[in-house]
Amino acid sequence: MRGLIQRVREASVTIVGPDGTRVVTGAIGQGLCVLVGITHDDTEATARKLAEKIWNLRVMDDHAGVMNRSLAETTRAVLVVSQFTLYADTSAGRRPSYIKASRPEHAEPLIDLVISELRRLGADVATGRFRTEMEVALVNDGPVTVMVEL
Repeated sequence: MRGLIQRVREASVTIVGPDGTRVVTGAIGQGLCVLVGITHDDTEATARKLAEKIWNLRVMDDHAGVMNRSLAETTRAVLVVSQFTLYADTSAGRRPSYIKASRPEHAEPLIDLVISELRRLGADVATGRFRTEMEVALVNDGPVTVMVEL
């Protein structure tokens, strides 16, 4: 499981319908925007571990401006977006291979579990929508971007 964690001043996800209509499905102010990729051997335990990591990762500023606080200690706001392309393999040729990305039937319940675990921990979670065309907008804060791989 991979998570690309970005500290943001604001972030949102807009779903684009087949007719071109756009609907915002999730938005946050200051917090974390997390793109989550699932691979074939990820499990419920991996999903829970990622949620704990997101919740407790010390990437938020303290009163001295040092990244020493977690989401749990600060805004509690997180936007979670499924992102199978985090498992793109670009080692050969010019076209990425997504063979390491999990099939939707396996990935969707694990994304849902990451979201529900974050909510259980106390996070205010906004989300995209699985299997839809999404536009993610964000204002990076810092910029601070961290890759987590479990």
